[in-house]
Amino acid sequence: MAIEQRTHEEIREAALRPLGPPGKRFWLLLGLLSLPVGWGVVAYAFQLTRGLGVTSLNDQVFWGTYEATLVTFIGFSYGGAVVSAILRLTHAQWRAPITRMAEATALVTLLIGSSFAIVHLGHPERLWRLFVSPRISSPIVWDVVAINTYLLATIIFLYLPLIPDLAVVRDRAAGHVSRWQRALAGRLSLGWRGLPEQRQQLEWGLTVMSILIIPLAVMVHSVLSWAFAVTTRSGWHSTIFGPYFVVAALFSGVATVILVVAAFRKAYHLEAFVGEKQIKYLSFIMLTLGLLYLYFTFSEFLTEGYPMTEETTPVLEALLLDRYAPLFWFWLIGTGFLPIALVAIPHTRTVPGIVLAASLVVGGMWLKRFLIVVPPLVLPLVEGGPWASYRPSWVEASIITAAAAAVPLLLLLFFRVFPILSIHEMEEVSTVPEETLPEPTTPFRFS
Repeated sequence: MAIEQRTHEEIREAALRPLGPPGKRFWLLLGLLSLPVGWGVVAYAFQLTRGLGVTSLNDQVFWGTYEATLVTFIGFSYGGAVVSAILRLTHAQWRAPITRMAEATALVTLLIGSSFAIVHLGHPERLWRLFVSPRISSPIVWDVVAINTYLLATIIFLYLPLIPDLAVVRDRAAGHVSRWQRALAGRLSLGWRGLPEQRQQLEWGLTVMSILIIPLAVMVHSVLSWAFAVTTRSGWHSTIFGPYFVVAALFSGVATVILVVAAFRKAYHLEAFVGEKQIKYLSFIMLTLGLLYLYFTFSEFLTEGYPMTEETTPVLEALLLDRYAPLFWFWLIGTGFLPIALVAIPHTRTVPGIVLAASLVVGGMWLKRFLIVVPPLVLPLVEGGPWASYRPSWVEASIITAAAAAVPLLLLLFFRVFPILSIHEMEEVSTVPEETLPEPTTPFRFS
């Protein structure tokens, strides 16, 4: 049955399903995800007490996997926020069942990604100096301002459509959710009653935030790229890095949304509301962005490789022919061509095929950020000098693994408190009018 044929009661039952008493599988998954997160906390505590010497960072390779992870996870957030905003502005009705998951993913990945700016510091207790005596000429200051502004906008963008849904939890979920869940929903729903003026104000706020979130997201990833591009280091000094980073963020961000939507669709039996249509439409967006990203990659390597200048030749040789060639060609085939083929070929354009393609993109785009960050840093600073060495230590690997596990962990906890589907938006596209539905006298039933 299509979403347009679902009653409001069915929509609310599905949206509030994760808020009910958790089963054994929930606790098992929570425990499994908590293990790497807890070990990552231990590794970071070890780094704090011993210093950055426990990592493989050094005077020459001052950025490594931490910086690659920061850029990657903030890119994940970019896809969720911008795609949701664009689909809302274009009134694409198929977006309704996935907007909440996309926007929650944007916030969670942004929080985790931005935390690596602190993880990378040897003395995080000195962070306050950045705000007390900032150097306006430093790209790092631009990063802090842009990321914090984007973080605030992401929180507002997620919270606004939650207001009417929290009113549903407050008024109609008695007996199913706990008392503290209803009390929290009552406070956060801000007295929502569904009055015409309230709906008008909500729509105005959502439209404004949908418009603002797009340039803010572009600004964030452009500023991140400029932290590399405004240097004179070979492999970073590029005029194309701004749009290159933005497209990469969208590409990996849409892939992340596909994985989240597919996982929660399966876990909470939401197939009747989040159909194959939503996942296939997202895969078409991912396909388009993937082709665009390959074009930017070709343009970048063509313009640097054709002249073969003295500055760029060592980096290109390291990537294409030498020590980083296996990683580069693995990325190009596994993340560039294979996911595009999986989506483009109708026979493999199924939910499992699309999930496989998205998984390759998510993992491969972290590898691509690693190949952007590290090879230019291991080059000798003096002609004829030795190449630096860099292999991530167990501390770095533990913290990055913890970050990856923290995404589904935080989303699981988030949807234990907030509806997983956007009730307000789904009811707007439903053809069953509210007035025809009886007022529920019993709690929602959950399977």
